[in-house]
Amino acid sequence: MRMDSLEKQPLMNHLEELRKRLVSCTIAIGIGFVVTYFFSDRLFQLLVEPLKAVMPEGDHLIFTNLPEMFFTYLKVSFIAGIMVSSPVIFYQIWLFIAPGLYPREQKLLIPFVISSTFLFIGGALFGYFIVFPFGFKFFIGFSNEYVKALPSVKEYFSFSLKLLFAFGVVFELPVIIFFLTKIGLITTAMLRQKRKYAILLAFVLSAILTPPDVITQCMMAGPLIILYEVGIITSLFARKKREGKDESVEPESP
Repeated sequence: MRMDSLEKQPLMNHLEELRKRLVSCTIAIGIGFVVTYFFSDRLFQLLVEPLKAVMPEGDHLIFTNLPEMFFTYLKVSFIAGIMVSSPVIFYQIWLFIAPGLYPREQKLLIPFVISSTFLFIGGALFGYFIVFPFGFKFFIGFSNEYVKALPSVKEYFSFSLKLLFAFGVVFELPVIIFFLTKIGLITTAMLRQKRKYAILLAFVLSAILTPPDVITQCMMAGPLIILYEVGIITSLFARKKREGKDESVEPESP
């Protein structure tokens, strides 16, 4: 009976730690939401700018339910709050996984938070400035004298949000590879050996996460493949540092 309680205690500790980190993330997002809500109209205008730039003159977005724009502003503020609080979120993620790392690996807190935040926001900006104009121009191009595009606010928000988060997440690949190498779950040789499968997986993921057009899919698959190659370089760097640290540790005397 005592053994069972001892085995359950670490699980309860992990769940309690997870709860604390989730609460901290929720508070940070809530503060970000309140701050960004005062700029929700401007943020929404920025979000629709790529579509507005390719729509024919005089066309505009529509909304079919009276409360739709109000809830859209709330959602825009919520997403902006996540972006603003992303350093805190990554910091809380690090605090949750840090107890399972070696002391030398726990010193990577600042590089992890900075690189994760930079890549996440950088991926979202890549989607906004590079992918959105080409993708929206492609879809609007199907309009003619018989068929006219009348995108709704709700559909556009859902569509653009999916792309922004998709690019933000896939840009985290080098950081993920670096830390998986640091803890010994993957190796540089393994990454090189599986390169052809990674390329195939990049196109499969792009087909799932992006709209069904070749241009947008390639614009995600291309950076994803490049990020995989960058990940191999970071993996090599992580392996060298790991081997150097291991060699510097003297073996224990019998």
